[in-house]
Amino acid sequence: MTRPRTRIQQKNSETILEAALDVFSTYGFRGATLDQIAEVAGLSKPNLLYYFPSKEAMHQALLTRLLDTWLDPLREMDENGDPVAEILGYVRRKIELSRDFPRESRLFANEILQGAPRMQDAIEGDLKQLVDQKSVILTRWMDQGRIARLPPQHLLFSIWALTQHYADFDMQVRAVLGPGHDPFTEAGDYLETLFRKLLAP
Repeated sequence: MTRPRTRIQQKNSETILEAALDVFSTYGFRGATLDQIAEVAGLSKPNLLYYFPSKEAMHQALLTRLLDTWLDPLREMDENGDPVAEILGYVRRKIELSRDFPRESRLFANEILQGAPRMQDAIEGDLKQLVDQKSVILTRWMDQGRIARLPPQHLLFSIWALTQHYADFDMQVRAVLGPGHDPFTEAGDYLETLFRKLLAP
């Protein structure tokens, strides 16, 4: 039987994962080192390895937590709601996710760009299953004439691309917009207009 962690152990574990998230989202899995993570965490390398036996273990812990965060906004899409309102609500939730979790977005993007070696099972399992379920709902709304006929998976891909861009390319977005702009508020308003027009039957 595994003994529950003490409050200090739990705090140290969270500190390590926060540091690992900073390092992985900046340098990618291959570029990140245990020494970098230990320095950001303010802990010794042996202390790091007491909580997580390897760099891979830290990365996997972050990815496991991340997948739930990433899927929750799509899970909230309600088949009994108004189709346009539900889809636009999903778009808004994804923009908020990019605003609030930019490091997680870059961590996810880095993993996918490397061929998803540590997330392939989750992508082919939980993520695909959820997309398949929501695609059935989207197709039903299309069959009912409540939204335009569109390839449901590609509709979701376009939402992902247009919302996660603001996290993954934040510096570029801010440089192009210049000072005095709130990229996420502006993006939310623009994307709502875009998808409202796209979805009109």
